[in-house]
Amino acid sequence: MAHPAVADADSGLTGAQLAARHGLKIAGARPSLAAYTRLLWVYRHFTMAYANAKLVSSFGQARLGRLWQVLTPLTNAAVYYLVFGVILSTRQGVPNFIAYLCVGLFVFNFTQSVVNGGTQAISGNVNMIRGLHFPRACLPVAVTITQLQNFVSAMVVLVAIVLITGEPITWEWLLVLPAMLVQTVFNAGLAMIVARLGAKATDLKQLMPFIMRTWMYGSGVLYSVDKFAQNLPDTLTAVVHANPLLIYIELFRHALLEGTVLTNPAPQLWLMGIGWALLVGVGGFIYFWRGEQEYGRG
Repeated sequence: MAHPAVADADSGLTGAQLAARHGLKIAGARPSLAAYTRLLWVYRHFTMAYANAKLVSSFGQARLGRLWQVLTPLTNAAVYYLVFGVILSTRQGVPNFIAYLCVGLFVFNFTQSVVNGGTQAISGNVNMIRGLHFPRACLPVAVTITQLQNFVSAMVVLVAIVLITGEPITWEWLLVLPAMLVQTVFNAGLAMIVARLGAKATDLKQLMPFIMRTWMYGSGVLYSVDKFAQNLPDTLTAVVHANPLLIYIELFRHALLEGTVLTNPAPQLWLMGIGWALLVGVGGFIYFWRGEQEYGRG
C-alpha cells in the first residue's frame, strides 16, 4: 500500500527564511558597530605591525632612509619661505616668520600625508583584503599611525627650529600633546572617509593633490591668518576660520610661538578643534563601517 506524500517542512520557504530556520548567515556579513569596534581592538597588534612595516618600507629604498621624514618638510619650508616670505613678502607683520611657516607646514603635512595614504588604503591592498580576514578599518588606522610616527620625528626638528629662531620654552608647550592627539583623531576619521571613497573612485588619488593644495592655501600655512579678514567678505572669512586645519595649525602656533595672531580666542579654538575631531573621527568611522562588505569585491 503506497504511503501518502509528506510535505517537506522547508518547502515553500524563501532563501532568507531557510537561512534563518537553519541558523545560516551571509558570508562576510557586516558586524554590528559595537562588535566591529571590539574586533578592531582585537586586531590592534596587526594594525601596529602593519603600520611599522609600512614605515620601514617607505624609506627602505632611499639612501638617506628615515632622514627624509624631516628633510621633506624642511625642503618645502625653504622653498615656500623663498617664494612667499621673500619674493611675495608675506612675512611682513609676522614675528618669527620662519618658525610660523614651519609650524604651519609640519602640521599641514601630517594631515596631507594621512589623506594621501588613506585614499589608497583599500584600493592599494585589494589582494590582502581578499586573502585575509580582518576589519578593514585596520588599514586607514595603520596609515594614520605611520604618519603619526613621522610627525613625532618631524616635531623634534620643529622644536629645534623654534628654539633656534628665538622662541622661549614656556608651559604652553605642553599643549602640543593634546593638540597632536586631537588632530590624530581627526586624521583617522578623514583617512577612513577617503579610504571608502577611494575604494570606489580610483581616480580620487589623481584629484587629491589639487584638493590638498587648495586646502593648504585656505589654512594660513604660508601667510598670516589676518589676511583672510582683510581680503575676503565676512561670510567667507567665517567659513575659512572654521577650517579644521587652520584651527589645528593655530593650536600648535599658540603653544609654541609667542605673539601669534589667532583668528579666535584659544579656548574657542580648542572647542572647535575637539568638535571637528569628534565629528570627523566618529563620523568617518561609522561611514567606513557601513561600507565594510564592499571592500575588495570588485
